[in-house]
Amino acid sequence: MPDGKDTGPDAGEAITVKVLTGIGLADPEEWDACAGPDNPFLSHAFLLALEESGSAIGRTGWQPSHLAALDGAGRIMGAVPLYLKNHSYGEYVFDHAWAHAYERAGGQYYPKLQCAVPFTPVPGPRLLVRPGASTLGMEAVAGALIQGMEEVARRYGVSSVHVTFPEEGDWRRLGEAGWLLREGVQYHWENRGYASFDDFLGTLNSRKRKAIRKERREVAESSVRLHSLTGADLKPEHWDAFHRFYLETADRKWGGGYLNRAFFRLLGETMADRVMLVMCEDNGEWVAGALNLIGADALYGRNWGSDGSYRFLHFEACYYRALDFAIERGLGRVEAGAQGEHKIQRGYLPVPTYSAHWVADPGFRRAIADYLRRERPGVAAEREALMELSPYRQDGLPEQ
Repeated sequence: MPDGKDTGPDAGEAITVKVLTGIGLADPEEWDACAGPDNPFLSHAFLLALEESGSAIGRTGWQPSHLAALDGAGRIMGAVPLYLKNHSYGEYVFDHAWAHAYERAGGQYYPKLQCAVPFTPVPGPRLLVRPGASTLGMEAVAGALIQGMEEVARRYGVSSVHVTFPEEGDWRRLGEAGWLLREGVQYHWENRGYASFDDFLGTLNSRKRKAIRKERREVAESSVRLHSLTGADLKPEHWDAFHRFYLETADRKWGGGYLNRAFFRLLGETMADRVMLVMCEDNGEWVAGALNLIGADALYGRNWGSDGSYRFLHFEACYYRALDFAIERGLGRVEAGAQGEHKIQRGYLPVPTYSAHWVADPGFRRAIADYLRRERPGVAAEREALMELSPYRQDGLPEQ
């Protein structure tokens, strides 16, 4: 650790980097001043809900090892959400092949360090620096956090450190520090100043526009009624039902859910105003739901679950209701997360995502660097091919 390290020849202020074995050890206001107001997943309340619920703790393979960069008075001026892990589940940037290769060669891949928001592939800052916190400047604090992750990795004796879904600026900083860089793809929708959902539809080609209208009409004419709930409208019965949907869907996909009922209770108690939960009702019974979190300029679609199969309901609850909400609130984008080319024809276009990797073993590092060099053109070609599927009219303008 750069414990009390003077980070530059002109520095008159020391930066101490400390490991926090729980987010509860950080002052909430100081952490949130570093995380900023834009992304709810980086907030102290969200990370605390993961830990207090027992969803992201050592027993589940997510041992909190957050970094805090402290000034001379012990105040947090920079932070990193960091976990010591003994598996690669719940990350969405898959490194299982790396782990198997290293272990076949006689190495020990786990434990490793993971800088991420557990269980959600949400892009955002990872080197959290409080604006104006240091006379040394934000870059110096960010640099101390990068050095801190590397030093913690050496002291813990782990194979590697992985920063997943960082913003591009943090990704480039990590690359300049010598970390290996990787790219991926997600699907985001951009609000181009639409006044209504029909305004958005007017920018699509005729075939896609008709298909979406048909899907929405079929759901509207069914027995299912949808409710977009936030704030005080969220009740325990909604969380009870949604957790049931979440588990049923998670069991079908992965054989088990990462998030427990206590997490959803804490989310409702501490962050209700930053939640938009779409609940679907059929003949007085809750049958499906979609969870979104509200950022300063984005709506983040996260989890979906249902009791059964309802034609087009997934698209309505997860995608179209999210667009309705974003347009109504004037939010700049909707992030629909990883996977699913079906999102493209509904207006969500592929955008690059990033990850950065520090590897201790020089030989293993060279092997991963070679793998990433060969992977990169394929990822870029995939994004270009996906963009060819865009449903938008070439002029991109609403029909008159």
